Amino acid sequence: MGRRGEGTTGAVDEATEVFVAHRNLLFTVAYEMLGSAADAEDVLQESWLRWAAVDLGTVRERRSYLVRIVTRLALDRRRALGRRKESYVGQWLPEPLLTAPDVAEDVELADSVSMAMLLVLETLAPVERAVFVLREVFDLPYDEIADAVGKTPAAVRQTAYRARAHVAARRPRRGAASPAEARAVLGAFRRAVETGDIQALFDILAPDVVALSDGGGIRHALLRPVAGAGDVVRLLVTARRRHGARWSLEATQVNGGPGLLFRIGGEFDGLLAVRVEGGRVTGMYYVRNPEKLPRAGEETAVSRGLPGP
Repeated sequence: MGRRGEGTTGAVDEATEVFVAHRNLLFTVAYEMLGSAADAEDVLQESWLRWAAVDLGTVRERRSYLVRIVTRLALDRRRALGRRKESYVGQWLPEPLLTAPDVAEDVELADSVSMAMLLVLETLAPVERAVFVLREVFDLPYDEIADAVGKTPAAVRQTAYRARAHVAARRPRRGAASPAEARAVLGAFRRAVETGDIQALFDILAPDVVALSDGGGIRHALLRPVAGAGDVVRLLVTARRRHGARWSLEATQVNGGPGLLFRIGGEFDGLLAVRVEGGRVTGMYYVRNPEKLPRAGEETAVSRGLPGP
């Protein structure tokens, strides 16, 4: 691949324009491979440095080239993250993102960035995860994926088959709720939590609901998942009694689905992503680790869109 020598202002401007046009897509690829917005941003910064050194005249399909750079760098980062997770204190959850309401309208995109799906993707090997994301979420052809992960198209097809079967066996069995249903359930859940209405909580929580939280060893959090409506209701009622009127909840969109922003005494405490299926809450993912919440004050753009080459 050719490199620019001194280059020109026009070439740099063109490289910048192309990169910016694909940035949301590239961030989403990296985030879905890593589950960390901070690491995804690091990957994008390094990708930009590599892209800026490329002679654009030698690049036939710019989108594919950019995706290949991001994928390879994300694979390297994924392996480092695996070692970091081995020493992580408590339960690990993906870094949550505040997302725009229109993300929820794209069912496939919302599902792919949901906490539930990202946790399933964590159980895949790095290359399997890359292949699954690029094929199932972004619908890239096998030959492009093969270039990105350094394997043959035939090997990528086999990897994709294994990854699909793995994810299908572990992903939520019921389909996620429509945006309107999710908003209604979130509203009922929020009122029940705020008032401590035990019966209302039992009515809105699925019998097999699971609650997880992540404090990263910095903030207090659950040491293990809490499963079952009875135990989750006790958890929520106890928390409300502890904080009382100091506890405030604000509805928002987290990772393409319903969520709540929690404040205690006016101070931001954490983000809760809520999984809604069949008219009830089936999953609760609460992130309190401040190192995972730098984006809690603004929306992050994610995209499945594929601009032209």
